[in-house]
Amino acid sequence: MSDPVDVPIEDDVIRLGQFLKLANLIDTGAEAKTVIAAGLVRVNDEVELRRGRQLHTGDVVALAGHKVRVVGG
Repeated sequence: MSDPVDVPIEDDVIRLGQFLKLANLIDTGAEAKTVIAAGLVRVNDEVELRRGRQLHTGDVVALAGHKVRVVGG
């Protein structure tokens, strides 16, 4: 995998499901629920099964060969 792409957020934290949509890794909230429940999403190299997981600046999210990093706004 290549280096993560920085994705800025407006607040200090964002929920995982929202961030996946913001980063254009998925199209809908339903898709977020599906890929997270299937164990396809990793946060900081650990499988994450909670759609409501709070992400902070510096967290790296990986899905389907893509890596994105949370950057505070």
